Amino acid sequence: MLKEFRIGLFLLVVALGGLLVSSSAPREDAGRPMSVAEQNWVDSVFTSLTPEQRLGQLFMVAAYSNKDRKHVQYTEFLIKNYGIGGLMFLQGGPRRQATLTNRYQAASKVPLLIAMDAEWGLDMRLDSSMHFAKGMTLGAMDDPEYVYQMGREIALNLKTLGVHVSFSPVIDVNSNPSNPVIGNRSFGEDKNQVATRGISYIRGLQDHGVMAVVKHFPGHGDTDVDSHVALPVINSDMARLTNVDLYPFQKAFDQGVMGVMVGHLYMPLLDTVRTLSATISHNLVTGLLKEKMGYRGLVFTDALNMKSVSNLYRAGELDALALAAGNDVLLFSEDVPMAVQKIKEAIAGGKIDQNDVDQRVRKMLRAKFWAGLNKYRPVDVPRLMQNLNRPLSRLVQQQIYEHAVTVVKNEDDLLPFQHLDTLRIAAVTIGSKADTYEEIMGKYQSGPVYAVPNRYAPDSTFARISSRLTPYNVVVVSLHNMNNTPVHNYGIGDGALKFLKELRANPRLKTVVVAFGNAYALKYLEENRNLVCGYEDNYAAQLVVPQVLFGALPAVGRLPVTVSENLKAGLGLPTPDFRRLRYGTPEEVGLDSRILTQIDNVALEAVAYAAAPGCQVLVAKDGMVVFDKSYGYCTYDKAQPVNNSTLYDLASVTKVAGTLQAIMYLKDEGKLNLDDKVSAYLPELKSTNKRDMTVREVLMHQAGLKAGIPTWERTITKTGPKPTFYASTESPQFSREVTPDLYSLRTADDSVWTWVQQSGLLPKYKGKYPVEYSDLSFIVMKRLAEKLLQQPLQQFLEQKFYRPLGLGSMTYNPLARFPESCIAPTENDTYYRRTLLRGNVHDQTAALVGGVGGHAGLFSNANDLAVLMQMNLQNGRYGGQRFFQTPVVTEFARSTGPGSRRGLGWDRGDPSKPEGPTSNLSPATTFGHTGFTGTCVWMDPENKILYIFLSNRVYPDAGNKKLVQYNIRTRIHDVIYKALQKS
Repeated sequence: MLKEFRIGLFLLVVALGGLLVSSSAPREDAGRPMSVAEQNWVDSVFTSLTPEQRLGQLFMVAAYSNKDRKHVQYTEFLIKNYGIGGLMFLQGGPRRQATLTNRYQAASKVPLLIAMDAEWGLDMRLDSSMHFAKGMTLGAMDDPEYVYQMGREIALNLKTLGVHVSFSPVIDVNSNPSNPVIGNRSFGEDKNQVATRGISYIRGLQDHGVMAVVKHFPGHGDTDVDSHVALPVINSDMARLTNVDLYPFQKAFDQGVMGVMVGHLYMPLLDTVRTLSATISHNLVTGLLKEKMGYRGLVFTDALNMKSVSNLYRAGELDALALAAGNDVLLFSEDVPMAVQKIKEAIAGGKIDQNDVDQRVRKMLRAKFWAGLNKYRPVDVPRLMQNLNRPLSRLVQQQIYEHAVTVVKNEDDLLPFQHLDTLRIAAVTIGSKADTYEEIMGKYQSGPVYAVPNRYAPDSTFARISSRLTPYNVVVVSLHNMNNTPVHNYGIGDGALKFLKELRANPRLKTVVVAFGNAYALKYLEENRNLVCGYEDNYAAQLVVPQVLFGALPAVGRLPVTVSENLKAGLGLPTPDFRRLRYGTPEEVGLDSRILTQIDNVALEAVAYAAAPGCQVLVAKDGMVVFDKSYGYCTYDKAQPVNNSTLYDLASVTKVAGTLQAIMYLKDEGKLNLDDKVSAYLPELKSTNKRDMTVREVLMHQAGLKAGIPTWERTITKTGPKPTFYASTESPQFSREVTPDLYSLRTADDSVWTWVQQSGLLPKYKGKYPVEYSDLSFIVMKRLAEKLLQQPLQQFLEQKFYRPLGLGSMTYNPLARFPESCIAPTENDTYYRRTLLRGNVHDQTAALVGGVGGHAGLFSNANDLAVLMQMNLQNGRYGGQRFFQTPVVTEFARSTGPGSRRGLGWDRGDPSKPEGPTSNLSPATTFGHTGFTGTCVWMDPENKILYIFLSNRVYPDAGNKKLVQYNIRTRIHDVIYKALQKS
């Protein structure tokens, strides 16, 4: 048997020859040059230590920031009495760990080398920390650059926390789907991809001052045993070991990785003793790793407390054997005092060479010098959380998932969802409520989300949901809170699988299945015709997946592992970018998120000073919503908080969100000439004083029309509504709802139109009518649009714009679709309708005609208004469709004359006033509109910025002028441009 082993080892060395060419030249200790300053520091520290203290430098002990005083005191005891070289922090929290780090460092004669397992960020070990992504997610990305960026962000966080070593990345080639411990921690099954991404990660860490430690040498990918509880056997032959498992390690060594961790594995190819872990194998650690592969960096054991090895030895013996095998750093020793004793005995007995020990101590000290511990500084605890919560980290986190999410199957050619007016979409979440996913799904469509928090819910739960799916033709089922245990179907319950089977059997439905978990779980889902893998279930994954489903982001990820015969590594179906609004971080589009938080101060000031009981603020740039928050309450009694779904009366923003969309459409279609007289389209005007006004003049508010005329005032008396105009109940004659208890004449619209025709005009100045902002202009435009469209304005807008854009909240007369509780109230009207208005339009003339005015009447939340306005900012292109064929929006938004703040229908900033409706920091090309109820929308085509503010400042009294007095809307606009300038 021994002869066979020696022959095998000889053949292994021969086989390694080709792999190890680049390592054949001798290297300096630790694999990098040593400066004079480093040499002097290492020598001075080394000579200051006693022999026992030198041994202590080779121990890295486990430390916790969530344990009791006894643990802290014992750790300090080891630092002070045994001079241990470092600590590996495990569970706890950032602030507690930083405080303990400072305490332990103060107790240590030589600064401690602090390490953590931070494969996917501090979140791997600490609460209140960011989770970036596991290896499988990184392996799915189309661009390894983001692996480097993740490594950079993790390194910066670790350094902020006083950590110098990260036990990452995992560069095991995961070729066994049943692997219970590596699995999604690996970059995948392709050795080149594992090596490339591993090197990117290493560079990200080490370029920013944190030592990378690759693991688990010589490769833990082809096993089905968890080394934390039992010793896995790696039955690799020479070809696989050299060509697959060792390949990423050799590439990492060539690129200068500073540390390697030896796994608790048994490899019969190298050792004949069945219980001999690689950690204590001299053949593997010294013979293969150090001598044959020429590695000169720090060699760490895997944790020596792991039951696969610790149960086999008495206290201290395992440490001595690991050091004798050639390891440099003993990680997670269970008994340092006994280990030191056993090592001293081994040195005295000639089993460990003292010179070798001294060399390893020097390697440890060199690592400390590289980490900057020759100039140790304590962690800045007071500013710790601020320094850890870097906005760029959130950006990198999101970008990883944007490049990883994979469309695995799209047999119905359904993804991304395009024609939203033909799709009735319901979503079902299984395993958790998935708040972020639910919120983002709701940004694109108004269908329900049914939550099944229990992933093992009984059949009856799914039966109840099935009964509610009748109105829908598309169901998106997402699986959450999955696990990485192959023997438990990765956390997919039998009830969920049965539910999916029933959905597949329903010919009316098309089903999309999204797995927020391990890609290997897709083997249980591959019968579904439309399948997406999100890889993990966290904030970023839940944020990105709906954006991919709706085409706001293209799908570019590919499976990093083979799931089945049909779902092989490399599979990923690309999908197009439909230019829908995205949702992400300000930094991605050049805005400073910390400056943007100043919006909070202004909005909360508005609420505190009763400028409005509440409001919504939305900011988008380059087609990405980067700020979307709600403040305050619907009323001053604070009974109901405002949320992002709350509907607001848009007031005059209706002019541009409603009527002007129809007018631009008619111009775009060639059905309307702006220089024609309005009377050419509305012949009844030919016999009036408005016979000569052109469409362009009306849109410019320069047609001589008065700002307003009496309308509703003609329909009431001091005692109440005139019975000739109103009734308290709905009927064919009185069919237009003014309030739920008041209905106006079916012909009220004609009455208003008659009064407009009969109204006088403004006097001319120097032969021209002055610019006079007028509601009448849009009453005229609505009449013209309906004449040319041959259908009611509301119906046209729903068909052409609102439904295709997925605007579930944008509507006239919202009480027909929403309960009162979803709508912010406006005025307590004591003079016309004599009731609190909630869901009925505030504008009196629009109310008189049944809520659909050319100048007022629309309700919406900020998100749906943003979708419509983004389509305008993109000149009619949105969601894979073209709503305008020509750049008609640009034409209408252009200035109509020197010093004028009017476009064609659109409002603009007023350059003549220091405090106009827009920020003075915004360019002159900014266009949009404001509304009387306390609303505004402004678009900047140069910087591609969209800003929306919605409030009900008129509650309960329209005389409240504080919103203007405190300049709230404009000051928020200012903040946006300061954030842009800062970035």
